[in-house]
Amino acid sequence: MKVLDHLEEALIAFLMAAATLIIFVAVVHRYASGVAFLYPYVGHLHFAWAQELCIILFVWMAKFGAAYGVRTGIHVGVDVVINRLKPRARGVFIVFGLLAGAAFTGCVAVLGGSFVWDNGAHYAFVTALGLEIGDLYEGPITADLEWPTWIVYSAIPLGSSLMCFRFLQVCVGFLRTGELPHHDHGHVEGLDEDKTDAQRAAQDINWFTMNDGLHPKDIAHDDDTGDKPDDGTGTGKGDGR
Repeated sequence: MKVLDHLEEALIAFLMAAATLIIFVAVVHRYASGVAFLYPYVGHLHFAWAQELCIILFVWMAKFGAAYGVRTGIHVGVDVVINRLKPRARGVFIVFGLLAGAAFTGCVAVLGGSFVWDNGAHYAFVTALGLEIGDLYEGPITADLEWPTWIVYSAIPLGSSLMCFRFLQVCVGFLRTGELPHHDHGHVEGLDEDKTDAQRAAQDINWFTMNDGLHPKDIAHDDDTGDKPDDGTGTGKGDGR
């Protein structure tokens, strides 16, 4: 599982870095071509394909980034009502939501895979294996790069399949431990927490300790009062009503 996590993170980082580098080079080339003494050196270079490639890279990054978001708990969710429920009811709704996400992304993966297969992937695999092509559809190509579009569209079934797996992974982890992944946007990885600095300490907030019904809440972090909501005093204890 750690290998898959590292591959996922490496792929997303590579896609972001590649897109950023390509855009940077294309912009520099555009401005350099307008300078008289630089034109003889860069004028013969063509970057008409850069925009299309960056769009493709960002699409792939978005699909795999969505799966990464499920694993790390960074997706935005409207869960104010669910957070006010009793622990047992809240757990049921959380599991239902995770399974619903897995079902939806699973359907997208299956339908996307069927589309990619019929849009040229079947033809490409048959051709690569040297088999009889018959009346298989070769599929279209992209406008600038002239790549088979089924390669580009493969981000849909691959990314959705990984996202479906991540939903199931989080669901299984929740059933075992009662915990949900969460991400503190105020925390900087690799930066030591300074408890003596009030401002720095205030930025490192554990959402699960804020029992006000307005922040992510799982089962494992329920306080001793159980299902009592916060009374606004900051103590995490309600008035019992």
